[in-house]
Amino acid sequence: MYIFLVMDLDSWSHIDNKSADKLLVKMLQSGMAGGLETLCGQAFGAEQFHKLGTYTYTAIISLTLICLPVCVLWNFMDKFLSLVGQDPLISTGVRCFSMWLIPALFASAILKPLTRYCQTQSSIVPMLLTTVVVLAFHIATCWILIYKLEIGKNGAAIAISLSTWLNVVLLGFYVMCSSVFEKTRIAFSKEAFLSVGEFYRYAVPSAVMVCLKWWSCELLILLSGLLPNPKLETSVLSICLTISTLHFTISYGVGVATSTRVSNELGAGKPEAARLAVWAAIFIATTEAATVSTILFLCRSFVGYAYSNEKQLVNYIAVMTPLICLSVFMDSLQAVLSGVARGSGWQHIGAYINLGAFYVAGLPMGIVLGFVLHLRGKGLWIGIVIGSAVQSTLLFFVTIFTNWKKQAIKARERAFLKTSSSAGQ
Repeated sequence: MYIFLVMDLDSWSHIDNKSADKLLVKMLQSGMAGGLETLCGQAFGAEQFHKLGTYTYTAIISLTLICLPVCVLWNFMDKFLSLVGQDPLISTGVRCFSMWLIPALFASAILKPLTRYCQTQSSIVPMLLTTVVVLAFHIATCWILIYKLEIGKNGAAIAISLSTWLNVVLLGFYVMCSSVFEKTRIAFSKEAFLSVGEFYRYAVPSAVMVCLKWWSCELLILLSGLLPNPKLETSVLSICLTISTLHFTISYGVGVATSTRVSNELGAGKPEAARLAVWAAIFIATTEAATVSTILFLCRSFVGYAYSNEKQLVNYIAVMTPLICLSVFMDSLQAVLSGVARGSGWQHIGAYINLGAFYVAGLPMGIVLGFVLHLRGKGLWIGIVIGSAVQSTLLFFVTIFTNWKKQAIKARERAFLKTSSSAGQ
């Protein structure tokens, strides 16, 4: 089984809370691109190689369409923030930062499908190498623009845009020129437009799966600002979310590997191989989560010093660490099971599960524990843990009771549907 180390440059560049809306847009794009993990992965397994290029162009068109209303929103961001009571100077700064990020927005609409195109064919090393080059370029560009040219935060936005476009150019050049993609070479055709509806059927629930969980975490952190000593509570929960998110990059990589193996095997009509890949991935995820959780728990007394030297905050993080360990374990499991959902094509089930887990169970329980039972930030984070536990449990049961033979038949039908109809004509 391949383990993909998925690296996102933007995770290095969100240096300010005022850029949170940009992160949400990136999650939306990444989530929607997850529709390709079903379509491209199963088409590759079924050896319908020409469809990979068509689906990739479809995704680029679809994500570009999403960029247009976002650009309008960002253009009026200062007015929107002023309406909700933000400081006018901050509102103007956010709008300016947003406008410089628009080129990166459109670059991501190309980059996200390209990465899925490579991932579903297990071509990972070139992506890793190009990302390392772009990361080095990004660090140097940030340093020059922010410190040498003294452009400030707008310099960070410009660096993000330049780095994202460089990533598009490098990866696009490799995709167009490498012999690895000779059978699946991207070629534009009118079918790319005709497949937009099919892509959205998987992309929208895939995006909902990604966004619902992280939006619930952001909501709880916002609610922590209403607690006594909001500066401390918000800081602690932000650090907890940062630790959880840093670990999730590993879990997400395993999840992407799971999605690829499952989709490829289902497309090839090998249900038993798909089932075996699922259990292998679950074993890897649980082993990794147990290892990380154990190390994190043993380091609980001083892990807070990585973020602050303030004794009160460090002690608070030590109290929260056992709960973070539970989050780490649940996130590892749900990342793999979400990968199974994307690879199998039942993202809509995952979306309903996430909605119930976090907005029926997690958020209400967090609010009750935090505000009614006065557990403060600890109670809010327990709500996140409860939501993750419900999510992982439900996804696990759905996976256990999945009829893999039936899923393989559906995948083959999906891969050959248009080809068969064309042949009939």
